[in-house]
Amino acid sequence: MQRCCRPAMLKALGQTFFSTGLQNPKFTAEEGKGQDYEVRTYHATNWVSTSLGGMQWDAALSSGFRKLFSYIQGNNKDKAKVEMTAPVTCRVDPGAGPACESQFTVSFYIPEEHQANPPEPSDPDVFVEHRKEFTAYVRTYGGFSNENMKREELQKLLESLQRDGVQYIDKPFYAAGYDSPFKLTNRRNEVWILKKNPDEEQ
Repeated sequence: MQRCCRPAMLKALGQTFFSTGLQNPKFTAEEGKGQDYEVRTYHATNWVSTSLGGMQWDAALSSGFRKLFSYIQGNNKDKAKVEMTAPVTCRVDPGAGPACESQFTVSFYIPEEHQANPPEPSDPDVFVEHRKEFTAYVRTYGGFSNENMKREELQKLLESLQRDGVQYIDKPFYAAGYDSPFKLTNRRNEVWILKKNPDEEQ
């Protein structure tokens, strides 16, 4: 997430953001077949999101982050300040071919105190998204993540799921980041692939 914001915004973020103590969406952990990934069922929750088309993952994440940071700073119809949460997720709906744009949806989890009645966004490109309960296979990795690392970790997760013969959905998939750009060690990044529910039409 080192490229998520401009320098002035980095200063405004401070070192408290993305650190321990931030609210996270609740999930139930399940026993996974493999030792190199987790299985989590996230509860139904509200997120604030923005969607962008593009070819570059990092550029879309940067642009989306700025819009959502403006929302939590008070760019909403209640002019309410909303606490930063973790993780920042980026859903990727890949384009149909190598030269086609992908769709990126960047999201912040809405903290508990606003879950029942989230402030309405003022920016027409920002919207409140209700996520139904879902189960994800999660691979965790460290360091300063970038587009190449996300793709490599996704490939490793896919190989693990294929090895274990579990049912999953090819797309969309997610990346999640937990840390401020100021945090230099013990950084936490994740990639998520959704579990396929055989009883539900995908």
